[in-house]
Order: sequence, then C-alpha cells, then structure tokens
Amino acid sequence: MKLLNIIRITAVLFIIFVATLLLFDRWVSAQTANQIYHDPAKLPDYNVGLVLGTSKYIAKTLNPYYTYRMSAAVDLYNKHKVDVFLVSGDNAHRSYNEPRTMKRDLLKAGVAKNEIVLDYAGFRTLDSVVRAKEVFDTNRFVIITQQFHCERALFIANHYNINASCLAVKEPRRGMASFKIRVREVFARIKAMIDLFILHVQPKFLGPKEPIIDPLITAPVEHILAPITDQAPIKIIAPSAAIKTISPPPALKTEH
Repeated sequence: MKLLNIIRITAVLFIIFVATLLLFDRWVSAQTANQIYHDPAKLPDYNVGLVLGTSKYIAKTLNPYYTYRMSAAVDLYNKHKVDVFLVSGDNAHRSYNEPRTMKRDLLKAGVAKNEIVLDYAGFRTLDSVVRAKEVFDTNRFVIITQQFHCERALFIANHYNINASCLAVKEPRRGMASFKIRVREVFARIKAMIDLFILHVQPKFLGPKEPIIDPLITAPVEHILAPITDQAPIKIIAPSAAIKTISPPPALKTEH
C-alpha cells in the first residue's frame, strides 16, 4: 500500500510540475503575441534587423532553420523593410563561426557589405538581444527567427525595455525533431526567467559602444545647418566608415 501511495504522490507531483512548465511557457507566448509579425508586408520599416544565429549544417545536412532565417532576411532587404543587418551568433572556433557564415550568405544574396554588422559574442539569445542595445546602441529593431524563438527573444527584450518586434519565419515540420526542439524551448524559457528575475544574468561580453549608423544617411557636409545657440554642429560620418565590424574576441568559448 505504501508503494502505491508513493506512486500516486509522485504522479501528482509530476503532473503539477509539467502543468507549471506549460503555464509559464504559455505566459511568455501571451506576453509577446502582439509584437510578432508573420507577413513581411505588414511589418513596419526598421533601420536594423537582428538575425539570430544557428548552425548552417546539422550532421552535414543543411539546417532548414538557418535557411528560412536567411531567406526571410534577404526578402526584407529586397522589400526595403530593413536597411542594416546585425548578425549575431556563436564564434566557438575557427571552423564554427555563425556570424561570418551569415555574412557570407547575405553577401551572396546581394546585401551590401557595409550593411552587415557582425556580433561575434551572441552566444545566447540574451547576449544577442542585450548587446544589440548596450554595444551596438540600437533600441529599435526587428528580430528575424522562428516564432518559438521570437517569443523568448521578445520576452528578454521587453525585460530590458527594448523596442523590438519579430518576424516569425517559416518553421520546418520534422515530426519528432520538431517536438524535441519545442520541448527544449519550454526549458529554455524557464531558464530565461531565472536569468532575468532571479540571477540577473548579463551578457558574457560587453564592451565599448559600436553604434550602428544607417549607411543610407548620406547627407552632404555642406547641408549641415549652422549651430543653434550653444549646440555643436552635427557631425556626419562618411558612409564608408558608417558600419563598424568588431573583431572576434580572442579564445572565446561557448557556455551552454
């Protein structure tokens, strides 16, 4: 009889645990629902598009999550919805460099070199989103990734008072593989809540600001208005120097 009671108690506790996880998962989704777009035509124009990195290949097979993100980014660029891309991802070692891979594919698709900014320290979603504000000095941008990832990224952005939206790109339907990813996402959201509300985790690397300046701003120097009262004249940065790409920090290691 004791064994039966233990089994019953364990089953009840397990059900409560799972229900709690699902409740928090749904809460994150509800908090960010009105910030997610599925139709690029309805997306407002943004100067900066943050593309969240992922591996291009999985076991030598092209990763559809990566492909859909890149395709959506290029589509936004061609539709003049985004001017500059901030590509953020892991830079674990020489043979695995998500930002560099994304840059190469964007260049092949016709995106101008000076309209791509690399963030080599986007080890996690939190790092990518917070560094966009703290390092690259942009507080209004659109995130480009799958919907489940959109919801967690926006939840983090909202916590840091970042004005962000997200384009939810196509998500592959791969049966058990998709189910495993979705289950993993539930735990990733719980970890994000712990990081934000309990541990107050910050990005692994922060540094001096490297502001992203829209290269389309090409106002000639002679058109600068004379100073008004005690204000200094506006300094126009040459388009060729407008975008800065930070070099990867030495010997970075990813923490999972």
